Amino acid sequence: MTKQMSQIAVKKPEVTEMQMELAGKIASHIQAAGQNETAVRGLTLFRNTAPTTCNLVSVEPSVTFFAQGKKRINMGGTDYPCDASSFLVASVDLPVQSQIVEASEAVPQLAMRLRLDMQTVREVVSREDMAASEGSGARRGIAVGQATAGLLGAAMRLIDLLDTPEDIPFLRHLIEREIAYRILRTPQGERLRAIATSGNLSQRTAKAIAWLSENYDKPLHMQELADIARMGVSTLHHQFRALTAMSPLQFQKQLRLRSARARMLKDGLDATTAAYEVGYESVSQFNREYSRMFGQPPIRDIKTLRDSKVVAIDVA
Repeated sequence: MTKQMSQIAVKKPEVTEMQMELAGKIASHIQAAGQNETAVRGLTLFRNTAPTTCNLVSVEPSVTFFAQGKKRINMGGTDYPCDASSFLVASVDLPVQSQIVEASEAVPQLAMRLRLDMQTVREVVSREDMAASEGSGARRGIAVGQATAGLLGAAMRLIDLLDTPEDIPFLRHLIEREIAYRILRTPQGERLRAIATSGNLSQRTAKAIAWLSENYDKPLHMQELADIARMGVSTLHHQFRALTAMSPLQFQKQLRLRSARARMLKDGLDATTAAYEVGYESVSQFNREYSRMFGQPPIRDIKTLRDSKVVAIDVA
C-alpha cells in the first residue's frame, strides 16, 4: 500500500461527540470480537482488538462508519485511510486489500456496515430535488469521506432499532432511505448516483462487474462481458478500469485467489483442488500468481495463517 489519499478534513467538535456516542452504541451491541450480524437486515457491527496483516477481501454496495481505531483500504495502489468519524461508501462489488492498523483490547477498532439497497438509492436519486452536483472527477467504485452530523445521527438511529426490535419492520426502510439521501448529499455520493442512474456508463459497467463477481470461476470472454454491459469492448475496458482501478482480467484474478485462499483455510482444500475449483486450468500458474499476491506459496501461506490462529479473513 503506497500511494496515499489526501487527509480527511478536521473533525468538528459536535461530530467528534457523535462519533464517540456511536462507538459506545456499537460496543454495547457486540457479543463477540470480529464480525457481528444483527437483527436489522444488512447491518453488521465490527469489533477488532489487534492490528491485522493486509488481506484481500471483497466489498459490496454498502456504507461503513468507522467509530474508533484505524483501518486502511487499498484499491489499485491507492490507499483509503479510515479513522474515527470517517465513512467509506462502495457502489459496486469490488476486491480490495484491507488492513486494521490501530486496535487494542483497551481501545478496539469499532465500525458498522450497512449493505445498501440499490433500489432504495434509485428512488432517492430519481427525486427532482436531488439534482447532480457540479463537476465530476474520478469515478472509483469506493470513496472515503468525513461523516456529517446528519449521517452519524441516522446511523445511531439505525443501531437504536436493535433495542426495540418491534420497530425494525417499519422504521428500517425509512432510516436506510435517509442514509442514502445523506450520502448522496456528500461529494462521495456521486459514486452512488452514477451507479443508480439508468443508462449511465457506470451503471452499465456495474452490470458487467456483478456478472464477473458471480462467475469468476468461468473463462473470461471480453465480448460476452461487453454484451452484458451493452457497450464496445474498448469502452468497457476504460469504464471498468475507471471504477475498479484494474482490468477485468486482474479483477477476475483477485477474486479467484481470494476464494481459493478462503477455501483452503476454512474447508481444508489442498492447493490443486482449490485452483481447479476457482477456475484455474494450470496449477503452476495458480501457484505463481498466489505467491505474488500473498507473498508465499499456498501451502506455506495457509500454514502461517493457521499457526497464527487466523480463523477468518478480515472483511472490509
